[in-house]
Amino acid sequence: MNIHHLELFYYVARHGGISRALRHIPYGIQQPAVSGQMRLLEQGLGVKLFERTPFRLTAEGEQLLAFVAPFFSNLDATAARLRKESAPQFRIGASELVLREHLPTAIQQLKVQQPQLRLGLRSGRHRHLETWLLERQIDLAITLLETRPDARLRYRRMMRLPLVLLVPKASRYKSAAELWRQTQIEEPLITLPGFEVFQKNLRRIGVEWPTAIEAGSLELIMQYVVNGYGIGASNALAEVTRHPKVRVLPLPEFPPAELGCLWLGRPTPLIQAVLDVGHRHVAAHWPQWACTATD
Repeated sequence: MNIHHLELFYYVARHGGISRALRHIPYGIQQPAVSGQMRLLEQGLGVKLFERTPFRLTAEGEQLLAFVAPFFSNLDATAARLRKESAPQFRIGASELVLREHLPTAIQQLKVQQPQLRLGLRSGRHRHLETWLLERQIDLAITLLETRPDARLRYRRMMRLPLVLLVPKASRYKSAAELWRQTQIEEPLITLPGFEVFQKNLRRIGVEWPTAIEAGSLELIMQYVVNGYGIGASNALAEVTRHPKVRVLPLPEFPPAELGCLWLGRPTPLIQAVLDVGHRHVAAHWPQWACTATD
């Protein structure tokens, strides 16, 4: 039995139907998804668990509820007891660049409000961060919103980052337009793995330029550019854009990438505090790119 299916069944059974359960499930999920997963649970067990209209648990449903209720009904109380027994810990996932260059200042402000706060920091790419959130391995992710997040996650846009190209200082290219005018771009393209936001914009302007080198970080992209291995795709915030041996080519025809925060369920007071600190930090340092708290 899938534990997620059992959790949804618990809410449906406890609150007397799928539509009522939706108001109490502590994360975003749509009614068709709950209905579909309840059907999968019933198919897997080979029994009908409840009548839909009017709602009524079957004998098998009553038996399953009696089995799962002690576990799910005690989750909040157990979590509260564990939190009370230790100082609060907040787990943040982000890229190495964000963790190293941009998060420390925001953390200092947060520690003023929460002096006993213990932090756990974990670096990863967007797809890893979403998985860790859904598995509750982290509490908040700071990442480029390259694709629409999983429906179970909530998000807040923090800033819009212009995309740029990085070329060696000695390169003959002075603008990206010179590249787009070519029938075929010969220089290798260096990007982050799965940098879909960049490839999507290339397709939009009718340019075919497949990635030749996938680098695991913006710093590695910069190093490969400096060493003459190709042209790198980056964003204007990255520290690598200020390397003395690199020239930055703006991409005004590309919409900016969005950097945001992701979390699971309703924002806790601690998550809200991090969001507030983040908005103030971005507005103070990069007002031209900052999103408002309502974006």
